[in-house]
Amino acid sequence: MYKYVYDSETGGLLLTETEENFSASKEPRPVFAEELNILGFQNFWQYENQNEIPYLWAEASNYFYRGKRIAVVKGGELYEKPQLEIVEENGLPQGEKFLPVDLKRMAEKNFAIMENLRQSTIKRIFNYWRRYKNRLDCFHVAFSGGKDSIVLLDLVKKALPKSSFIVVFGDTKMEFPDTYQIIDEVENQCRAEGIGFYRAASKFLPEESWKIFGPPSTVLRWCCSVHKAAPQTLKIREILKKNNFVGADFVGVRGAESTKRAGYTVENFGKKQRGQFSHNSIFEWTSAEIWLYIFMHNLPINETYKKGNSRAGCLLCPMSGEKANFFRKVSYSKEIEKFIDLIRQNINIENIDSYITSGGWLNRRNGRDLLNNPRNYSEETNDGYIYIKIPNTKTDWQEWIKTLGEISFPYEVEESAAGLTVKFKEIYNKTPNAKNFKSVFHKAAACVGCGVCEANCQHGAISFKGNFHIDEKKCVHCLQCHELNAGCLVFDSIKLPVEGALKMQGLNTFSDHAPKSEWLKNFFDNPELFLNENTLGTVQNTKFRRFLYDSEFVDRKSKKPTEFTELVKKIGTNTPTAWGLILVNLVYNNPQIRWYVENLPVNAGINRAVVEEKLQSVEVSVKDSRSIVKAFKRLCETPLGTELKFGTTTSEGRNLATLKRTKARVDDGRVILYALYKFAEATRGWYQFNLTRVMNDAYSDGVSPTKIFGIDYEEMQQFLNGLSTNYPEFINATFTHGLEKISLVQEKTAQDVLDLFDSKG
Repeated sequence: MYKYVYDSETGGLLLTETEENFSASKEPRPVFAEELNILGFQNFWQYENQNEIPYLWAEASNYFYRGKRIAVVKGGELYEKPQLEIVEENGLPQGEKFLPVDLKRMAEKNFAIMENLRQSTIKRIFNYWRRYKNRLDCFHVAFSGGKDSIVLLDLVKKALPKSSFIVVFGDTKMEFPDTYQIIDEVENQCRAEGIGFYRAASKFLPEESWKIFGPPSTVLRWCCSVHKAAPQTLKIREILKKNNFVGADFVGVRGAESTKRAGYTVENFGKKQRGQFSHNSIFEWTSAEIWLYIFMHNLPINETYKKGNSRAGCLLCPMSGEKANFFRKVSYSKEIEKFIDLIRQNINIENIDSYITSGGWLNRRNGRDLLNNPRNYSEETNDGYIYIKIPNTKTDWQEWIKTLGEISFPYEVEESAAGLTVKFKEIYNKTPNAKNFKSVFHKAAACVGCGVCEANCQHGAISFKGNFHIDEKKCVHCLQCHELNAGCLVFDSIKLPVEGALKMQGLNTFSDHAPKSEWLKNFFDNPELFLNENTLGTVQNTKFRRFLYDSEFVDRKSKKPTEFTELVKKIGTNTPTAWGLILVNLVYNNPQIRWYVENLPVNAGINRAVVEEKLQSVEVSVKDSRSIVKAFKRLCETPLGTELKFGTTTSEGRNLATLKRTKARVDDGRVILYALYKFAEATRGWYQFNLTRVMNDAYSDGVSPTKIFGIDYEEMQQFLNGLSTNYPEFINATFTHGLEKISLVQEKTAQDVLDLFDSKG
């Protein structure tokens, strides 16, 4: 809320009277000796090895001592320590001794502003409670054991009567060990003060759920619903003895944490939990104010923060950056290895260690690589009918279908020793009821009673006590139990890829007739005339048309120039921006171009014989391998090479000697945005990921923009930050607290990105 500066007198933070909208990267946190030791600060400066008072402050990867940026950390993975780089200019001379922050003096200097913020927040909480206290069934503080919930709980305690609210801790059983110490401490305090404190947990231990659902990923985030949200809702129902309760939860969400959260509001209904109110009481607070409040009021600090962990959450979270996972691995090696072993035990990948260390598990989007995952659901179309087959039903479809009410189309269900077969006409597949109808059978094939559907049903119609049952008298057909991915989180997480997906065609797509610059010029001068009348030979014409199809300049069916051709002409046919878009299309449509991108490292000149051998190792003939190598040279002579800087070659006499793919020239961030949407669409809906995983797409059907254009981590981060600012309707990117999260808006498409060039030039 308030702007802060580093105070050289106290070594702490000093708030000013100026209010400021903070970016997520400006979230300071205190740095204690334990984190300094992990990173190796002791090799450059002196300090006492105590962890009661911080020495430094960190913003993202930058470390500050009394206002001076003295170091930055780069890289870091699960098993790889981040690199500590010392900032010499204007920094602290090496060998000097760190003084701890003067917490008492820091509190005195910030008292007036912090007291005003404290009182105004307490008043806001009280007024909210007073407005709703006679309309709602309960108020509860969603407590996690992290710094924000510590502050939130203290403020709610000061604002409300102790008997007017309860505290609920959603225990995922995957928390940091230090978090449980805080939970025990706070629970004892609450009970001593007469405040109800409850723990809510799934009936499944992580060892069970990771086997049932498969390890969570950036796409398949079943864990939040199964281990946190649903258990909390069910626990409050148990406490109130009321299924259709309407309550309000006080949540420690802050707008400064991320671009996405900045779009939240202080009060909302149904955003966090269906049918429930939420109050983001400290929404306008920054981490500077959070930490000042903690130190000023002597609140307990989760020890995990002192170990370099900028957030307290689940031990091995797919949404955390690799640097964050490194600190967790160092601090909680035994506990982290338990979850790494769960990946090993449940994933069937030949090189499982590489799969884990390279982050392949983070990208999982179906059940293809899960162990012991037989196909228990199939769907096919034949003679105008859709057939659903389930060899082994897990729950009774006749119970689930009660939730739909009247079905608007006829269907047949046959049960036999071979399992269940459902049949209905294909024409009904696009009717409004079809999605939920198929959801019934997704549940029948996979449901394990995880509790999410039960929690979503406010009417108490769903029961898994004893035999699974839907109470028709209570069910109002609200369909909330179907408002899940694929209608069932287990089904969604273990589903197998659609059979019969298109495979790559032969690599040698151009033979000895890769496109030439003059062919491209003639095409762009008059596309329709060129397609009908040109001087190319028969084979040349065939191969060049292949290039035009794969670039998406010409429609394969109509054989007519596309709107993309006109867009390229508008942008400029010899510009890096246009050729950046063209390259993205070629990567996804042309296996030869994709092979270059995936197999030729950037800025490494490779002998042509080595490249030919590499091609022959994947069963490309000697003749074809030579053609593919020669085609690279000709492609580099087109604007793909001369303008976009895709690659270069060298020759010895008249013979091609080396091939080098080079870092592409990308002047327009919208090219990156287009590549990101192509990436998401190729992975069938992977719209959330982190930058570390974008840098390594080894286990993805898509090709990362960083690989396509040869962009490094820092440059890609700059592109993403710029895109988030300029095109928030398409993308949110957050880089803070060791987290790196990229979210694309799922309602948008790659074509929508191309439309930006028309609308904004």
